[in-house]
Amino acid sequence: MMERRAVTVDFWFDPVCPYSWTASRWLHEVGRRRPLVVRHHVMSLYLANEHRTDVAADYRRTVEATRGPARVATAAATRFGEEVLGDLYTAFGELVFDEWRRPSAQQYREVLRVALPRVGLPLDLEDAMESEEHDAAMRTSHEAGVALVGSEVGTPITSIEGVAFFGPVLNAIPRGAEAEDVFEGARLLARYPQFFELKRTRERPPVFT
Repeated sequence: MMERRAVTVDFWFDPVCPYSWTASRWLHEVGRRRPLVVRHHVMSLYLANEHRTDVAADYRRTVEATRGPARVATAAATRFGEEVLGDLYTAFGELVFDEWRRPSAQQYREVLRVALPRVGLPLDLEDAMESEEHDAAMRTSHEAGVALVGSEVGTPITSIEGVAFFGPVLNAIPRGAEAEDVFEGARLLARYPQFFELKRTRERPPVFT
């Protein structure tokens, strides 16, 4: 049987977005079943909502208060290369996304103090939480993803072999053969140049198990 060639996926994520997490774990599951190269890039819920006028005030305050992890991820990528983002995101997400809740900025800071050394990164990256030092680099990474799909999107953005789309927005993580079926469906549908949206109402919070 001929070995399947590796498929390259570029994945833009905000570390605090639950739907970035479910999509990232879906890709991880796909990678267990077929050759897959996932390149991680930072985007920002804060930047995605920066100029929107229809955002509720409490949600805007939340994304402003919790943009620290994206800043830390950007700082890590700047100093050590984007190659570190996959492991850092996994370590961070495994400590955050065990059940649906909205952690505070302080709770995210406490998670980063565990996640950073777990993947061999220095604790001083935590200082980026409340610093604007890497905001320009974060914006550059964010806008690189948005440029592929247009501004009316959120997180995550997925590009499969150069064909990009917003999402998939997964309320749970597909497992096993189902994960690969979803991957093939997304890849094939995205290839059709006139496709732009599928959507239905979410009726329950995301599930991470």
